[in-house]
Amino acid sequence: MPQLIGGASGLGWVAVKAVLLFAVAVIGLRLGERRTIAQLSAFDFAVAVAIGAIIGRGATASDTSFVTSAVALVTFLAAHRVVAILRRHSRVVRLIDHPPRVLVARGELQGGQLAHAGLTDADLYALLREKGVGDLSQVGYLLYETSGTVTLIGADREPGPLVRDGLNASGDRPAHRGQGGIGSHEE
Repeated sequence: MPQLIGGASGLGWVAVKAVLLFAVAVIGLRLGERRTIAQLSAFDFAVAVAIGAIIGRGATASDTSFVTSAVALVTFLAAHRVVAILRRHSRVVRLIDHPPRVLVARGELQGGQLAHAGLTDADLYALLREKGVGDLSQVGYLLYETSGTVTLIGADREPGPLVRDGLNASGDRPAHRGQGGIGSHEE
C-alpha cells in the first residue's frame, strides 16, 4: 500500500511547490508578450513544453527544491523573452521562423513548397475544403504562413500589398497582372 500513496507527510509540500511554481510561471508569462495558441512558433512551443515539464517535475520530485525549479522556469522565460525581442530583427527571424510558403500559385499545386512545409496533397486539399474551395482553378494563391495558418486569395483577385509581401518573402516571384509589379504597393 505505501507504493500507491507514498509518504503522506510530503503531500502538503507537493501542493505548496505546485502552487508556487504555477504562480512563478503565470507571472513570468504575464510579463512576456501576448501570443495566441495559433501563433506559437517552434521556440514558443519548446518553452511551453519545458515550463510544463519543470512544473510537473519540480512539484512532484522530492529531490528537487522549489528554488531550483523556479530558477529553471525563470531562465526559460527570460530566454524566451530574449528570443522574442531578437525576432524583430530580420536576420534573426530568418533563423528562427519558417518563411511563408506558396502552396498554390495561379491554380497550380507547388509540390516543392508542399514538401518543404511538410504537407501532403491530402493536407492541402483539406485546407482548401475548409476554406470553401471546390477546385484548384479557384485559387490565385494559397500561402502557408509562418504561424501555420493559410491565406487564400481567389483566382479572380489580384494580390494586395500584404499578400505580395508574403509572396516576396517566400521567394515566389509570380507575374503580376497589375501595373506595378509584384513588389509594388499599388492596387
